[in-house]
Formats: sequence, structure tokens, C-alpha cells
Amino acid sequence: HRCGDEDVVFEALQDTFVAVWRNPLSWNGTGEVPAWLWGIAVRRLIGAHRTRNHWSPVADAGAGPDAGADEAVYGIEDVDALVTAMGALDRDLQAAVRATYLDGLSVAEASVLLSVPPGTVKTRVMRAKAQLRGALT
Repeated sequence: HRCGDEDVVFEALQDTFVAVWRNPLSWNGTGEVPAWLWGIAVRRLIGAHRTRNHWSPVADAGAGPDAGADEAVYGIEDVDALVTAMGALDRDLQAAVRATYLDGLSVAEASVLLSVPPGTVKTRVMRAKAQLRGALT
């Protein structure tokens, strides 16, 4: 759901497996292997986008209950204010936002990655969004 360009996705997937093949010991044995692989894949996808210097829209990228929040964030003109507001969040809230929004993990995947129950991830994201909303309005 992060990318509508199959070539970019294929490139990122290939780079992910090459990275794992070259350095399998980068997994430190904590957490779940799929979460570790997902993190590598997300970073490779972002790198592939940067290399190609474009983002391909996905038709249903904004679908879901938080579509309005997503549109609000993407429409922010003062990115410095957003960065400052993110920096003011507690580390736990920042981690939940990074995992679910920036890394594109589901609540279940973020739960595994952060070693907290799914309800805790949802609560942290909700609290973070409320604090960000207050800081950006």
C-alpha cells in the first residue's frame, strides 16, 4: 500500500533480501523476524523512492478512519513545526507514530515491534495525534 509502482516495489524487495543475505547477524535476536524484515524493507522502499526521485500515488492510500488526519499532515506547509511537535512527544508516543505512520506497520505489527499490546499502540497513537493537533493549530 505504500507504493503503486511495481518496479520500485520489486527493487526494494530485492534490496531487502540482498541486505539480509549480506548481514544476517544484524538481527539481534530480540523481537520477531518478520518485524525486523519489514523494517529493512521499509527503509529500502524509501531509498528506492529517493533514488527515483518520485512518489507514485496509490488509489486507496488515504482510505480508512484516519484519512482526514493523513490529509491534514500531508497538507502541512510548515514542516519545521511538525518536526518540532514530533520532537516534543514522549519517546513512547514517537515510536508508535513512527511505526504506524512512517514505517506503515499495522497495529499488530507495531505491537510486536514495540513489545506492547495492540491496545497500547492504539492509545499511544491516539494520544500523539491529539498532542500534535494541539501543537499544530
